[in-house]
Amino acid sequence: MSSIHDSDNSAESPYTISERLYELCLSPESVSSLLAEDPSLAPGEAWKKLFGHHDHDLEGYGSKGDIRDIGEGFISSEELQRARSCGRWGSQEPSSLFLRIYHDALCTLDHNLECGMVSPSLMGSSGTMLLTIISVIPDIMRHMSNLIVRAEKEVFLATNFWQNGIASKYITNAIKELSRRAGERGTKIVMKIIYDRGSPKQVFEPHYMVPESEYTGNAVGLPASHEIPNIDLQVINYHRPLLGTFHAKYMIVDRRVAVLQSNNIQDNDNLEMMVQVEGPIVDSMYDMALLSWHKNLEPPLPQLSSPAAKSQSGSFDASHAAIFGPEGTIKGHSAVVDPDKLPSGEGYGLEAFDQKQTGNHTNGTVDPPPLDGDNAMPNGHQPRDSGIELNSEAGTTLVQQDTLPEHTAEDPHYDGNLAGEILRIQASVSAKAGETQMRAISRHLNHTVNKGFEGNAPECDPQDEMTPYIPHPAHEPFPMALVCRPPYGPPNHASISNPQNAAWLSALRNAQKNVFIQSPTLNAEPLIPAIVEACERGVDVYCYVCLGYNDSGEMLPMQGGHNEAIVHRLYTTLLSPSAKPHLHWYWYIGKDQTAPIPASQKKRSCHVKMLIADEHIGVVGNGNQDTQSWFHSQEINIMLDSPRICRAWIEALRRNQNTHLYGRVGAEDGIWRDESGREAQGATGVDAGRFSWAKGVVGAIKRVQGTGGF
Repeated sequence: MSSIHDSDNSAESPYTISERLYELCLSPESVSSLLAEDPSLAPGEAWKKLFGHHDHDLEGYGSKGDIRDIGEGFISSEELQRARSCGRWGSQEPSSLFLRIYHDALCTLDHNLECGMVSPSLMGSSGTMLLTIISVIPDIMRHMSNLIVRAEKEVFLATNFWQNGIASKYITNAIKELSRRAGERGTKIVMKIIYDRGSPKQVFEPHYMVPESEYTGNAVGLPASHEIPNIDLQVINYHRPLLGTFHAKYMIVDRRVAVLQSNNIQDNDNLEMMVQVEGPIVDSMYDMALLSWHKNLEPPLPQLSSPAAKSQSGSFDASHAAIFGPEGTIKGHSAVVDPDKLPSGEGYGLEAFDQKQTGNHTNGTVDPPPLDGDNAMPNGHQPRDSGIELNSEAGTTLVQQDTLPEHTAEDPHYDGNLAGEILRIQASVSAKAGETQMRAISRHLNHTVNKGFEGNAPECDPQDEMTPYIPHPAHEPFPMALVCRPPYGPPNHASISNPQNAAWLSALRNAQKNVFIQSPTLNAEPLIPAIVEACERGVDVYCYVCLGYNDSGEMLPMQGGHNEAIVHRLYTTLLSPSAKPHLHWYWYIGKDQTAPIPASQKKRSCHVKMLIADEHIGVVGNGNQDTQSWFHSQEINIMLDSPRICRAWIEALRRNQNTHLYGRVGAEDGIWRDESGREAQGATGVDAGRFSWAKGVVGAIKRVQGTGGF
């Protein structure tokens, strides 16, 4: 295994894996394994029992160098091999780039073991990924509700902000349906829910156990115990004052399936992202969830003694295989979702993001297509057969997608497997009788918050149809790792050393070809120099950012500034002339739009959080590229090593938004303008004005109230 060299720095990295940390990673011990032996222990007590004697090595760690420089220099082949030994990667060998990033993330644990938010022996793992969702919140809620009703023993659900509304009703409906099904089976389900709604009680107890009288109130609206007699529900409200937000968003079902997403449980206009994983990585997520819970499990989770790593079952069954047509599409549709069936070579992958749409449409507004004519689907059918036939092993016969009713909060329609969900969701975003495809997309994006808001984008090629659910073909487990950070309350920037931040910095510093970042906000102080360094050494950095997202909150002192100011500074003062072409900054544009709409208008915003390095390393999860996520909030992210998954993500991100067609900012000043030279209507502008701090105070209040950006 060769050493990893930084292209511009021949010095050796000062960061090494200590003997203490190496032994902990190789140990079979973890919080979850200890709780399996003694379920009466609180997870917080289990951590102290296992790791309490490992004091923070602040002095020794500080001598290694500034964490802001992590990822620079090279590490020897011996050190890289040491990092490889610190994970359980399964049958697929991790790449050198993955190991370098994992090594740098792991080194932060020498500073503070707790900053990893998982037992060290479970940080590096492996798993499979069955599904990615890139769509609006109701589509993610639909999948979560289906997973809940299919649960057999337990559900652990975590979210940042829970707001009683349409999104939460998908979950509460599913909880009631799960109770009904459990009653029919004669079983009992254990369910844990943890969220962050902010309470004065958290000054004294950050993990506030919420009484039933409170969580059944109008603000949250969870079911009362008499409504779910076959579910034991326990709820915690977690926040570390002042700024230590519980920003995590995930769910684990039966310790067999885990989903990790970008969205809170609330109603808004955001485009969001979720991934579903199975295999040993679920045990890592489970361990992390227990640590977040911290307090006694009353009652204990039934699957404490049933690790996912020992389960032979999985969801790559006959019904999953039958989703795909021979050309790699979802059967009955045109977009290729199987990455092995996609074209390869120059002009594909991230390079395709810079290819403009051909024809008469460029940045600017166009007239919406006519309702009647060549683009209308008079019978509600796609150009291809809209049915899918699953083979006899799947136990399903031919289903016409246009006969599938939509699964809604008011009229639930649960499916028995993922294949059924995908059929139903693709039918809901397809054109109905007398409707163009683009108007169908507008209808879907508008869902509960913007009914009637029209798009102005031209019809897209059928192969670029929106695919909210992106199924992944069957594959062997590949390397994954949790790269997280803990919550930190004090209003300063001391909490920078953690696996999440190290992974992001190391990815930018060690990628050889390109890095793609999508985030609602991008202003973290350590991130900006790393982006500049990457561009200066010829690495193409693609940034998909939401115009105006949480502008008021980002204008507070020490928050980094709003998105427009950051990109303007990058292009006008930070990048050299030779580096400017390597920064590709775009404002997010919805699939049915031709211009960015500032997030303050709440029409088409984007809340996706992910990074892809060299088109085979992916980091996806909860963390934004802003000051709050870098220095304060608890964030959960999965890092993976899979060219196939990253290729599927890149294609889905291109298909499910129009950002690459219309969102590119000017290469000289970082300002977006339409073809007539007009800037985005309603945007703050690169100069927020003398009283931006006052807007920041308003933004901070909105965050506490749950109406600002998270």
